[in-house]
Amino acid sequence: MASSKDSKTKDRISPYNDEELEYFREIILKKRNEAEQELNALQSTLRESMENSSDESAYSFHMADAGTDAQEREKTYMLFNRTKKFIRYLDDALVRIDNKTYGVCKVTGKKIAKGRLEAVPHTQLSIEAKLKRR
Repeated sequence: MASSKDSKTKDRISPYNDEELEYFREIILKKRNEAEQELNALQSTLRESMENSSDESAYSFHMADAGTDAQEREKTYMLFNRTKKFIRYLDDALVRIDNKTYGVCKVTGKKIAKGRLEAVPHTQLSIEAKLKRR
């Protein structure tokens, strides 16, 4: 049997009205579009890097160059994964908007300030909860 605390968490309603939720949706969709473009660019860079690494001939190969290339590929791959994770967070925020649970701190249960949501639209923590985590 679910505790009363669990049912309250599931029944939470966004402190923002439909118009405000649409405002946040637009912000999230814009950020998601930008992240998708960045993801595509990173993917292209990775693909080119892998193709170029196999084209090296014995005469142009230098260990320092190979190390730099590997380090750049690793950095690009890290950025690629970070951007994918960011897109996933934005998608989760869109689901919360659809469920009308957006803008509620998952720790305190209080309203997340509009300014915080504008700056970090995928957040699920109020400033108060974020500062306590540090």
